[in-house]
Order: sequence, then structure tokens, then C-alpha cells
Amino acid sequence: MRSRLNPYLQVAPLTVVLAGFFVLPIVIVIMVSFFDYQTYQLLIPAFTLQNYIDVFSSSVTYRTYLITLRFCATVWAITLLLGFTLAYFLAFHIRTLRWQLVLFLLCTIPFWTSNVIRMIAWIPLLGRQGVVNTVLHGLGLRDTPLEWLLYSEFAVIVGYVHLYTLCMMVPIFNAMMRIDRAVIEAAVDSGASEWQTLCHVIVPLCKAGMTIGSIFVLAVVMGDFVTIDVLGGGQIASVGKAIMTELSYLQFPPAAANAMVLLMVVVCMIVLLLRIVDVRKEL
Repeated sequence: MRSRLNPYLQVAPLTVVLAGFFVLPIVIVIMVSFFDYQTYQLLIPAFTLQNYIDVFSSSVTYRTYLITLRFCATVWAITLLLGFTLAYFLAFHIRTLRWQLVLFLLCTIPFWTSNVIRMIAWIPLLGRQGVVNTVLHGLGLRDTPLEWLLYSEFAVIVGYVHLYTLCMMVPIFNAMMRIDRAVIEAAVDSGASEWQTLCHVIVPLCKAGMTIGSIFVLAVVMGDFVTIDVLGGGQIASVGKAIMTELSYLQFPPAAANAMVLLMVVVCMIVLLLRIVDVRKEL
């Protein structure tokens, strides 16, 4: 009997933590999403579908999701390119493990500070009187400052790429380090060029890392509101920003309904990725 209970006892602490800090909050949010609310009564325990009807019947919701999905696609493509390039350089062009670790740690140094501080650091760089506009004016390339550098979709994308490239690079780098070098040597001995080896050997063996990195990036960008708020200047819409605005006005049931719709969208995106690439099989 004791041997039968041992596996359950071993997973019991993790189950308690998962239930208390993940399952229970989601259940509470689901319950609140069906509540009613008024201006002077924040939560009215009831069962109403009006919050979800408001979400799906509003054209603003669809436009906001389209903007957020456009951000996701753009940031995903850029971070995938940068993350794969950096991981490939570290894994295959740096020969010693010591320098691989040193350069990898150098890539992580900016992430030792707060996300908000790193976003604010872009303001003196991209602002009207920032470094970029000052340099362009000093070189005689511009007479007037570039207005679209800051508080624009460009600034938001730059911030996202800055924040989440490492989230894409780490799983890809881990997948590349697991590749047996004998496989690459066999491809080279068979007459494959470096580009052919990359496309037909390395990329297929890194699919699991790219999928995991994509899940990290897409999930975080879909719900982010800090970067939108700081670098968008309140002029750029996103789903996370919309939920945060509803919370600031104490509209908890609509915010909960929006959060559950966002969760379902993110889950569908992750399921689609996992259907394309079976991570468990690849690992």
C-alpha cells in the first residue's frame, strides 16, 4: 500500500501549489466573469452572459484583437530571426563551452533589471530630442525630428523585441546544444553546404526549441500592457491594455470576461503550435 501511495505523495506538494496558485484563481475569474455590476456596486453575484455578449458584439474588441495579433506576428517573426541567429552563433561558431556561457550570460545582463526600467530607457533614445533624432540632425540627414520613433507601434515593437528575444533564444540554444555534432559532420561529409546543413539538419532538429520559444513570446505579448502603456503613450490599443483600463475603472466582471476570452485565444494558439510540432516527440 505504501509503495502504491509513494507516487501520489511525491506529486502532492506540486498539485497543491498548482491548484492554489493556478486553478483556483482561474476558477474565481470565471465566476466573476458571469457576475453583474453597477457603478456603485462593483460585484453583484448573479449569472449573466451580458459581459460575454458585450465582448463579442463590440467592433472595438475585434479591432483590438487584430492589432494585438499583428503585434504578435511581427514580434514573433523578428524574435525568431534574432533568437535563431544568436543561438546559432553561440552554439556553432563559439567553440569552447566557457565562452559560450560567458557570451550567453552577457545576453542576459539587460534582463537583470525591471521591465519598466528597460522600457523607460528607450524614451531618451527615441524621443523628439532623443539620441537618434539628435544624431540624424547633427549629420544633416533630417531637419525635423522623426515623430514615429516614440509613442507609436514602431516603439512598441522595438520594446517587445528587446524584452522577449531572450525568451526565444534560450530554448533554441538549448535545442542546438543537444544536437549530436556527428550528424552535422555527416552532412558536411556528404557534400552538403553550410546553408543546406542549416535548412535540412539544424532547423528540423530545433523545431521543439523554436516552438517553445514561440509559445513564450506569443503568450506574453498577447497579455502585455506595460510596454503598450510606456512606449505607446496611451495611443496604442491592445487586449491587455483594454483589460487594464476596465480594472482601473473597477469594472471587474467585464475585465474577467475579456481575460477569459484572451485566455481561450492564447490556448488555441498554443494548441495550434503543438499540433504543428509535437514537442514531446521532438524532445
